[in-house]
Amino acid sequence: MNKIALITGATAGIGEAISMRLAQEGYNLIITGRRQERLDSLKAEIEKQHRTSVLTLAFDVRQYDEVKAALGNLPSEWAAIDVLVNNAGLAVGLNPIHQGVVDDWERMIDTNVKGLLYVTRTVSPGMVERKSGHIINIASIAGKEVYPSGNVYCATKHAVDALSKGMRMDLLPFGIRVTQVCPGAVETEFSIVRFKGDKGRADQVYQGFTPLDAENIADAVFYAVSQPPHVDVQDMLVMPTAQAAASIFHKE
Repeated sequence: MNKIALITGATAGIGEAISMRLAQEGYNLIITGRRQERLDSLKAEIEKQHRTSVLTLAFDVRQYDEVKAALGNLPSEWAAIDVLVNNAGLAVGLNPIHQGVVDDWERMIDTNVKGLLYVTRTVSPGMVERKSGHIINIASIAGKEVYPSGNVYCATKHAVDALSKGMRMDLLPFGIRVTQVCPGAVETEFSIVRFKGDKGRADQVYQGFTPLDAENIADAVFYAVSQPPHVDVQDMLVMPTAQAAASIFHKE
């Protein structure tokens, strides 16, 4: 029987790449996001390429009632989730703290911190009951360092770092592994979202060096989940060769 992986934020970028990689490795997938049409497209592509099953669930991780409704009453054949990938997250705006946009702050806190908590709170009790499971939190170099004008985004990813450590302690007696994967610069929709659709400004972020791509992070996730049960890859920092720290790059 195929293992089951749940991936949040699967409609683009890293979440989509993780979904494709785990399908390639024989996982049945629960893929979630807010855009049903993208979920349907990804499901069709996966099932065309791989002999695996896909369940799509469109909801907003920021809304606890939606999370509970979608994940709290899964069909029996989907209930025993082996791997949870908390991938849904975003950066919005790049302003110094005194010019911050409160709505941007709310979106980042609600998605990156509260959304991760809501999904984990709903899924992890089943793992505890089965004394088996693996939680993957997609964090960031921004959870290790702070950079100018990254204030609230960095704070949310520092929270993911702390939560990953806390989860590991709380779930230790139940044999549940917790892995944090921290990417550096990855060329996805990330910067387009941060700059609110300004593609020209987003493209400038990745000029002059070769950034990571989403598949690089998917490879890191699969490496962690493919280890034998007694091995927990707890924390992975994955950077482009041209990036030494959050805001230090070598650009041609």
